[in-house]
Amino acid sequence: MVMASWKKLVLLLLIFLCTCKAQEEQSSTPVYLYHNCSGGNTTANSAYQLNLRTLLTSLSSNATTTEFSNNTVGLGTSPSDRVYGLFMCRGDVPSALCQQCVVNATGRLRSQCSLAKQAVIWYDECTVRYSNRSFFSTVDTRPRVGLLNTANISNQDSFMRLLFQTINRTADEAANFSVGLKKYAVNQANISGFQSLYCLAQCTPDLSQENCRSCLSGVIGDLPWCCQGKQGGRVLYPSCNVRYELYPFYRVTASPPSSSPSPPTLLPPPTSPISPGSSGISAGTIVAIVVPITVAVLIFIVGICFLSRRARKKQQGSVKEGKTAYDIPTVDSLQFDFSTIEAATNKFSADNKLGEGGFGEVYKGTLSSGQVVAVKRLSKSSGQGGEEFKNEVVVVAKLQHRNLVRLLGFCLQGEEKILVYEYVPNKSLDYILFGRTIFLNSVSTLHACFDFYFFCFQFLPCWPVQYIHNNRQSTTIQEAMRKN
Repeated sequence: MVMASWKKLVLLLLIFLCTCKAQEEQSSTPVYLYHNCSGGNTTANSAYQLNLRTLLTSLSSNATTTEFSNNTVGLGTSPSDRVYGLFMCRGDVPSALCQQCVVNATGRLRSQCSLAKQAVIWYDECTVRYSNRSFFSTVDTRPRVGLLNTANISNQDSFMRLLFQTINRTADEAANFSVGLKKYAVNQANISGFQSLYCLAQCTPDLSQENCRSCLSGVIGDLPWCCQGKQGGRVLYPSCNVRYELYPFYRVTASPPSSSPSPPTLLPPPTSPISPGSSGISAGTIVAIVVPITVAVLIFIVGICFLSRRARKKQQGSVKEGKTAYDIPTVDSLQFDFSTIEAATNKFSADNKLGEGGFGEVYKGTLSSGQVVAVKRLSKSSGQGGEEFKNEVVVVAKLQHRNLVRLLGFCLQGEEKILVYEYVPNKSLDYILFGRTIFLNSVSTLHACFDFYFFCFQFLPCWPVQYIHNNRQSTTIQEAMRKN
């Protein structure tokens, strides 16, 4: 019992570690959001197309050394063949992830917008765009994209007021950097003692302070259009974007120094420069990170102590009372007379029939002792010998587990082969898991699955895999399991 408890804990720990690893790998993979192709089409292998390929390759190469780059290809050719392009990575993204994002984005543009004269693509980690006109240092507000968290927020009025205050302060900070510097800022505001609001704003570094703030005012003004009353959302322009959530979705990095402080304002955007606030690690962020980890470790330790102590008590109690885990049944003790089975099922009446499958029919019966049983009348065409049938019955009868339906006995008379099980009023696990009426919550379902896994691991180590998987229907194990 102690070993089984430890096996459970080890398996749970492995699942936890695998989940953390999967989340870590997912966080290092660029997340595609949306793209738009516009401006009409060019012809394949035209001068514009050749210049576009050169531009996209150049942007991918430049992403190895910088978070923002713009370039023009075809300056010595006809103006109609020139291609202008840039990329911008989110301000908190590591350089390796930035490069991967730009590579993925340019690759998708090649396949999705191969003949388009203009295109823009947004990933969670970067933005890449190109056009047949120069757009550097100018604000483009179209196309616009709104993405939202579908969960609703309670107390919308006060939440939206806090959101606009925080997102405007964040926009002021992002815009308050000189041309060429990273125009990126994040902020956090407390909604309650246990919940915080997280905001992000960013412009392309080639915009002036005024143009950046104007662009951010536009995306903030579109938040009600996109995400009114929602727990999270973002609006994306080609030149800037904002996002808010109720969880920290950005990496905390040190912000570069800015200039010209002044007081914050609400919408509409201010005409005077605004002071940036602190975007470092706040006490709320530290608590949000440390508390769940501490609680998880404590739960794990308490679980180990509890399971070990319970296992020791059960083992000691079993030794004192002289009990064994299960009594070894014999063939004689398991065998029923056919007349007994026939009487219990009212001569296999159709009214007592519970169902049927590929191996036979199942009836509900009541023994002379009053015990209700399930009687499985095997098909006469099974071809299984009598001794082989008896041996298999004895083996199955030894398998006892709280999530397994217990085999009470059998009947072998002539061509009749009958199995007698305890009656399960809650039907099969297949019905519980997938039927219309749900008996088990997710915790109970997971607990039953773990229990059955360790039962198989402990008692069935020598059963051939082929027998378990190939010689039984998919619902065989499900029908042999019961709700705890």
